[in-house]
Amino acid sequence: MTEEKLSFQAEVSRLLDIVAHSLYSEKEVFLRELISNASDACDRLRYAAITQPELTADDPGFRIRLIPDKAAKTLTVADNGIGMNRDDLIENLGTIARSGTARFMEALAEKSAEGKKDLSLIGQFGVGFYSAFMVADRVEVLSRKAGEAQGWRWTSDGKGSFTIGESDDAPARGTRIVLHLKEDAADFLEEFRLRTVVKTYSDHIAVPVHLGETQAEDTQPLNAASALWMRPKASISEDQYREFYHHVAHGFDDPWLTLHWRAEGVIEYTGLLFVPGQRPFDLFDPRRQHSVKLYVKRVFITDEAEGLVPPWLRFLKGVVDSEDLPLNVSREMLQHNPMLAKMRAGIVKRVLGDLTKKAEDADAQPDYARFWDAFGAVLKEGLYEDHAHKADLLKLVRVRTTVSGDELVSLDAYVARMKEGQEAIYYIVGDDRAALARSPQIEGYRAKGVEVLLLTDPIDEFWVPAVAEFAGKPFKSVTRGGADLAKIKAESDAAEKKDAAPEGDLASLVALLKTTLGDAVKDVRRSERLTDSAVCLVADDGDMDMHLERLLKQHKQLNGGSARRILEVNPGHPLIRRLAEKVAASGSAAGLEDAAWLLLDQARIVEGEPLPDPVAFSRRLAAFVERGLAG
Repeated sequence: MTEEKLSFQAEVSRLLDIVAHSLYSEKEVFLRELISNASDACDRLRYAAITQPELTADDPGFRIRLIPDKAAKTLTVADNGIGMNRDDLIENLGTIARSGTARFMEALAEKSAEGKKDLSLIGQFGVGFYSAFMVADRVEVLSRKAGEAQGWRWTSDGKGSFTIGESDDAPARGTRIVLHLKEDAADFLEEFRLRTVVKTYSDHIAVPVHLGETQAEDTQPLNAASALWMRPKASISEDQYREFYHHVAHGFDDPWLTLHWRAEGVIEYTGLLFVPGQRPFDLFDPRRQHSVKLYVKRVFITDEAEGLVPPWLRFLKGVVDSEDLPLNVSREMLQHNPMLAKMRAGIVKRVLGDLTKKAEDADAQPDYARFWDAFGAVLKEGLYEDHAHKADLLKLVRVRTTVSGDELVSLDAYVARMKEGQEAIYYIVGDDRAALARSPQIEGYRAKGVEVLLLTDPIDEFWVPAVAEFAGKPFKSVTRGGADLAKIKAESDAAEKKDAAPEGDLASLVALLKTTLGDAVKDVRRSERLTDSAVCLVADDGDMDMHLERLLKQHKQLNGGSARRILEVNPGHPLIRRLAEKVAASGSAAGLEDAAWLLLDQARIVEGEPLPDPVAFSRRLAAFVERGLAG
């Protein structure tokens, strides 16, 4: 049959170029990736054969073969797993159907342009099959899907396109990947080199890896060929754990935390889970799917067991192997299986327990800070949606504040250093920590030495109101309602002494601002929170926080206009004092009305809100400056 020539998806072409050139010094990992894929293919067929035993009737044993051919300069990686048909080959080898691919590729291209061989960034994505082009200038894939009659051939030189067509040379079942090796990759034709790589990177693979097209009955595989998670912990080295993590996570980074345990009692299962060393690039995929593989009695069932791991622990990688679930359990049955719910509870308890030990270890604080920066935003989702674990999760929370700089602090530490008279935990939410630290709304708090949490994750807008309080202290946004600063003792007398506009003059100015601005604001008030800025906007106690409103509008989750805000004026600011004097002396005037609108627009700009009428703002500003220069 005539072969079709198709183009790679654009992201695949870019990935192939970067992998082939930027990672060349790490080229032995190609064999790990291909063996790992072959093992997955065998796992998937083993599961399918539970309900369709005819798929493996002619060849029940699973194996992977490495076949070097020095004369042809080829290395073949063959398996008798599930195999692929035409659609599978195009989908799996020609496209990358993962959310966030474009963003990942941009970051990877930047690293490559800087001349950095960033394996950790590649590891966030997993190069998988494409790593073959690190050692081969042409790759040939022969495959036949289990249960189907037609075989297929896929070939490519990794330079933008591939060909695909029917093949009579495909294996009876499974896949053969033939690598036409580059000149400087000839060492992968040597038996010793292959043995070393397999022992180093793939010893944990449960499917036996053999050398050669055939082998004698007593020939031992190159790997241990047993499920690593079922071995005693004492017999497993850190290197073996690390390479198993590389297998299940398809990554190049090292695990930050390894959890290996066996649960016994009402239900029995074994867990081998890892917290990655780096944040996967698709951590915030809207689907929020975890990557933990479910096995039953060492038989792979699925890596999409909904309910096995909560979405707020979706960064976990690894396997869970049940002794109690039936082998023929389907995904539909899993969703309502009470044993799965008990396993989930046990997994959550174990993970939170180990994370708490890390968080409370004084010597491990820099290490824990690295974990929190990578995965804290995901853990905080649990505070919003999983009330049962709120207390445990709050122990793990770390924040940066107006006084901590880059250091992360616990909520317990914050409460322990609250000021005399302080009754709430104050916070502000935004997109940029540096901008939040300069916000007018925190000036009064800083003047009195009150620490304010600087929260920059979108989830912060949701978990804080959901939790409501910590250690008996309510959370309160500094951008909302009254500041409550009068009860808090200042650190020095200087913080209490400010030259303010006389009460009568200020009242006249406030009345003018209310009259002039009308429905553009909800109210105009004297501010307790401002010390340096002239004005700021705050939300009323019963209204939506300003940052949350912007966030929801950006994601088209909120219709209609913006809620009206309260304009607060600083009676101690020279501009406010001068305006108050002019209002008291001359009453309402055109220049003062312009000043009122300019103050509101200034507050909007500082808050990051768009001006409703930039032209009017420009006109008023020019007129105001002109009058100032004329005077």
